[in-house]
Amino acid sequence: MRAYERLLRYVKIYTTSDEESETVPSTARQLDLARLLVEEMKELGIARARVDDQGYVYGEVPATPGYENAPAIGFIAHMDTAPDFSGEGVKPCMTENYDGEDIMLGESGRVIRVKDFPHLPALKGRTLITADGNTLLGADDKAGIAEILTMAEEILQADNGGGRSCLNGEEYTSCLGSEKIIGCSGAGERKGFPHGKICLAFTPDEEIGRGADAFDVPGFGAKYAYTVDGGAENEIEYENFNAAAAKVKIRGFSVHPGSSKDTMINAALVAMEFNSMLPAGDTPRDTEGYEGFYHLHGMSGDVSEACLEYIIRDHSAAMYECRLETMRHIAKLLNEKYGEGTVTLTLREQYRNMREQIENCMHLIDNAKEAARRAGLVPETVPIRGGTDGARLSFMGLPCPNLGTGGYAFHGPYEHITAEGMDAVVRELKEIVRLYAGMDV
Repeated sequence: MRAYERLLRYVKIYTTSDEESETVPSTARQLDLARLLVEEMKELGIARARVDDQGYVYGEVPATPGYENAPAIGFIAHMDTAPDFSGEGVKPCMTENYDGEDIMLGESGRVIRVKDFPHLPALKGRTLITADGNTLLGADDKAGIAEILTMAEEILQADNGGGRSCLNGEEYTSCLGSEKIIGCSGAGERKGFPHGKICLAFTPDEEIGRGADAFDVPGFGAKYAYTVDGGAENEIEYENFNAAAAKVKIRGFSVHPGSSKDTMINAALVAMEFNSMLPAGDTPRDTEGYEGFYHLHGMSGDVSEACLEYIIRDHSAAMYECRLETMRHIAKLLNEKYGEGTVTLTLREQYRNMREQIENCMHLIDNAKEAARRAGLVPETVPIRGGTDGARLSFMGLPCPNLGTGGYAFHGPYEHITAEGMDAVVRELKEIVRLYAGMDV
């Protein structure tokens, strides 16, 4: 089975996480995919396939006899989709032999335009996969799951002497109407290649920053791992933002506006004042690469009370601390102006830059680059303008850089990926496994 065929099945399962929930996982619907994955893993012959009571899925491919001492290598992806845009009722849409031009998303009125996504012409001739414009697609990160399981399937086939894998009749919604997938992935490698233990895990709640909260690092069993949760198929990432969430609660003093001279404290206006004291150019729209930002992603309020919600990001640890201190200083100034207790600032660290952990084991990056080249890709290391489970796992004793999935424009209706890009990622993962079989680290 090709990776894209798995993706078409997985995206139809509603798995959006919920930041307001206090349960683990944050939404029970994530368990629907978890249970399906466990059954699929068992059918493939993956050992110790299981889902724990917190929704984490684990399994492993045992080492080839004689290679038990090779370093165990892990691959991780997440099951939830982002709450930024609807992930319910996803209808995947396939465009074969894509022409590299603007493409309509079903009848939604939305269009993926080359002017907004200039990489599109480079995808010409491929099979493009999108949603119908009413939901996100969910390739973030169901593509990573599909690629990991396809890699495992092909290795197991090779271990068992080769074979073929087909999925005929899986329905999808084409841009041109209802069709069926016809065809089959190619024959598996008929000669198995030696490998160490391969550990697999699929996590809940990554999109709300909790994906590593209950990850069983010792039970996972790998010495090193990769998350497969990035963008273009040639990307390798081991630098991410230092990240915090900030909540600013403002308590106003509401009196009749006709007699409020020197008395009223309008919480909504104080909230506006707080935001105006942040650097105006340090927003996601105005920054790129290693540049950090403050991102106001939620606001509410009236005269009596108001609330601002931010995420704070910076690759530099020193600049990250400066950003946090800037928030604290603004809160202090406004409390001095309007009275203590007017502004309450709560800062919550989310993750740190994994680079300081990965620098001690750069073979992870060197092997990923070599594997990408063997897979026919030109590797590119890029900073993550976000974070992954791997960032936190790296600080939990499991060094874990991130690899691309072949997808683009995540978290919204313009999300897209190609079948060929996913195939390339599968080849890359297999080459990583092959490389670690010959290493002593």
